[in-house]
Amino acid sequence: MTVNASDQRLSPALDLRGLVKRFGQKVAVRGLDLRVEQGRMFGLVGPNGAGKTTTLSMATGLLRPDAGEAYVLGRDVWRDPPAAKALMGVLPDGLRLFDRLSGSELLRYVGRLRGVPAGAIASRSAELLDALGLAEDAGQMVVDYSAGMTKKIGLACALIHAPRLLILDEPFEAVDPVSGEGIRSILRGYVASGGTVVLSSHVMELVESLCDSLAVVVGGQILAAGTLDEVRAGESLQQRFLDLVGFRSASHAGESEVLAWLRSSSV
Repeated sequence: MTVNASDQRLSPALDLRGLVKRFGQKVAVRGLDLRVEQGRMFGLVGPNGAGKTTTLSMATGLLRPDAGEAYVLGRDVWRDPPAAKALMGVLPDGLRLFDRLSGSELLRYVGRLRGVPAGAIASRSAELLDALGLAEDAGQMVVDYSAGMTKKIGLACALIHAPRLLILDEPFEAVDPVSGEGIRSILRGYVASGGTVVLSSHVMELVESLCDSLAVVVGGQILAAGTLDEVRAGESLQQRFLDLVGFRSASHAGESEVLAWLRSSSV
């Protein structure tokens, strides 16, 4: 399928249609539909095991769906993978890197794979390392990076080719507050310049403070989607999320004696 520049401008940044994925007898994603317009900071939230990572893996070409389609700016992820993947930067959960390279070597390698001109790789790498607080560790092997540093160098790899769509799975996990604020600033600037971010998280406060739109995923299905205010429906995002997933605390359920032994002063 040929998509011209005008069509790309009109296309959603991410368009998922009827995605289905099974693992044996378990249905992880159930006919999921999701449309993310360009220029959004979009959050994908849900409890552990909700299907967020599976959905993003299918959206980015890392996991083939059993049914359904995925489009990035009008490009079919599974019929035209090179064209779709050229438009996006991806930070998967549990990313495996070529960790026997230094941070700067890894960025140079990824930049070359992405077809970035050599001169631009050098300047972009320096800027990314500095912005993410990794400049002093640029010569250190990635295998020796902390979990937070590894997450940040992975984000730098996702950004180096200046993609139009960023798909980030738990980008703030293991990242300290100072680095986290730096990443927020980078992402806000990226969206302000016309880029689109789709990020998954189970931290409601993070999504509420950062995203302008979101979808709630439970059991491999979308329970609610829209702008932040539309999904919150007059409540905090945390409370709205708990309502959607049907959570009841022990006290609300009349189960005051659940784990009573933890509240006992005796041993």
